[in-house]
Amino acid sequence: MLQKAPLEKILFLDIETVPQYYQFSELPNEAKQLYEAKTKFLQKENSVEEVYERAGIYAEFGKIICISVGYIHEGVLGRQIRMKSFYHEDEETLLKQFVRLLEDNPRFNILCGHNAKEFDFPFICRRLLINGLRIPDVLDLAGKKPWEISHLDTMELWKFGDFKAYTSLALLCYVFNIPTPKDDISGADVARVYYEDKDLERIKDYCEKDVIALIQLFLKMRNEPIIKNPVNH
Repeated sequence: MLQKAPLEKILFLDIETVPQYYQFSELPNEAKQLYEAKTKFLQKENSVEEVYERAGIYAEFGKIICISVGYIHEGVLGRQIRMKSFYHEDEETLLKQFVRLLEDNPRFNILCGHNAKEFDFPFICRRLLINGLRIPDVLDLAGKKPWEISHLDTMELWKFGDFKAYTSLALLCYVFNIPTPKDDISGADVARVYYEDKDLERIKDYCEKDVIALIQLFLKMRNEPIIKNPVNH
């Protein structure tokens, strides 16, 4: 499917998430008990307060603060990456904007991310439902047969059937010699930058760079050259 996938129909994406509350102590009492129960398996060597830094990866306790998308545009100047980001303090607002993009651009009927089948896609769907929003057809898996699901995942593609290990986007960019900008933040810093620095713009820039890296990796996996001077908003 990788070689046959039509590039003009693929929308590449990445999301950034944070805990709904910055500190465990800020959670309502019932939510504290529920988080403690959900993460019991992590509390053998760490307290519930210490494992709360993982809250942003759980759709029940986290929220999306940015969705960045990109696609490959074939023009007279060759290939370029076109980008769009949805980022907002209010999660419902950015989700509505993202859904509108999908509905207004039905040609993007294939979604691609890195570890997206395990994280990005289900996280978006869960947060859509929690916010009372409809899941767009391209994300909705209900009733679909496996061959009807048009989702691509570069981490899954790299496994070649080996399900034992997680391989990061950064590591694959390194082994494929894909140039990536050196950032002053990592995924572990996103919650701090959001809650303490209140710098959504910085998080958006970080998210967009991951989408660019994802697209370049996808091209490498197809044995195609990466895109030079790729960004075009």
